[in-house]
Amino acid sequence: MINTVSTESNLSGLDKNDFQKDINNKKTDLFILKNAQGMEVAVTNYGCAILSIMVPDKNGKYANVILGHDSIDHVINSPEPFLNTTIGRYGNRIAKGKFTLYGEEHNLTINNGPNSLHGGPTGFHARVWDAVQPDPTTVVFNYTSADGEEGFPGNLEVEMTYRLEDETNALVIEYRATTDKATVVNLTNHGFFNLAGIANPTPTVLNHSITINADYYTPIDEVSIPTGEILKVEGTPMDFRTPHTIGERIDDKFQQLVNGAGYDHCYVLNKTESGELSLAATYTEPESGRTMEVYTTENGVQLYTGNWLGGFAGAHGATFPARSAVCFEAQCFPDTPNKPHFPSAVLLPGDEYQQVTIYKFGVQE
Repeated sequence: MINTVSTESNLSGLDKNDFQKDINNKKTDLFILKNAQGMEVAVTNYGCAILSIMVPDKNGKYANVILGHDSIDHVINSPEPFLNTTIGRYGNRIAKGKFTLYGEEHNLTINNGPNSLHGGPTGFHARVWDAVQPDPTTVVFNYTSADGEEGFPGNLEVEMTYRLEDETNALVIEYRATTDKATVVNLTNHGFFNLAGIANPTPTVLNHSITINADYYTPIDEVSIPTGEILKVEGTPMDFRTPHTIGERIDDKFQQLVNGAGYDHCYVLNKTESGELSLAATYTEPESGRTMEVYTTENGVQLYTGNWLGGFAGAHGATFPARSAVCFEAQCFPDTPNKPHFPSAVLLPGDEYQQVTIYKFGVQE
C-alpha cells in the first residue's frame, strides 16, 4: 500500500517517475518530507532508503548531506546495498551466521566472509515496504518479516516512522516491532553522511570532526566480530570523548584500526539508564559549518568511516570514494546473540521492540 502527500517541487532535484516500479506486485515510490525550517528529506519505500537530506550551511546554502541515488534501479543495484537503508532483522554481524536461542540453533545466510551481515542479502534493506505519508513531515513504513526469512525465527511485524521536527532541523526515526515467536531484533539506519555535501568527487570526511559519548568500545577480530571484551577508549585512537578529526589517527598502526581498515566499531554509549534517549555523537564539517547531533535510545552506536566505498556513482553525477562518508548506526552490540554478557537483543511474544534515533542538523555559531 502506498499513500502519498503530493509535493509540487523539491530541493533534491529527484524525479518521482524515476522511483516508481513494480517489484513482486509491490510498488515503489518517492516520498518528500519538508518541515517549517526548510529542511527536506527524500526517501523511497525500497529498503526505506534515504535518498537526500537537504540542509543549509552557515551561509544559508542548501546541499545534500547524505550519499544517495537518483533512481530506483540505482538504489536496487547499488554497489553499496545498505546505502542509507533500514537494516534488519539484525544490524551488524553475527558470527558464522548462527546462534542458539532457547536450545534451538538458527542458521542464517552468510554474506560477509564467514559471517551474516545486516540481516543477510535479502534483509530489510532489499524489501519493498508499505508506506503511508499522512502529512508533509512524516512517512510511516510497515513490513512483515516472515518466520524463517534469512533464517530468523518468528513472524516479525515492523513499523517505522521517519518524521521531521518543525522546530528544529531534526530527522526522527522511530521503530516498533512485535513477534509471534522468540527471536532476535536489532534495527538501525545505515546513513552515510557527509556534511560538506555530495559532489564529483565527494570529498573525504577525514578533516571532519566528531565526538562520541562513550568511555568503552567493543574490539573486533580480523573478520570484524567482537572479541567479547569491552575495552576503555582511553589512551587509544578509539577515543572520541573530546573532538578529533576522523583522519587524525585513522591510519595509526593500532590493531583495531588494522582489523577494521579504519573505524568500523561499536561504541558503548554512556547512559544513566538503559533505554534513555541521550546524546550519542556530534559531527562537524569545518568549511560549511554544518553540524549533526545523534541521539538514540540504543546502548551502542557503530562508527563506520566508509572504508570500503569504491568511488561508485550516485545522484546527479556525484561519486563516492573511500572515506567520503561517516556512519553512526544506533544499535545493539554486534554478535549479541552469541555473547550472553552483552545486553540482550531477544524479543519475546507479547513484548514490543522500541527504538528512537534522531539526527539533528545545525550550524556552528
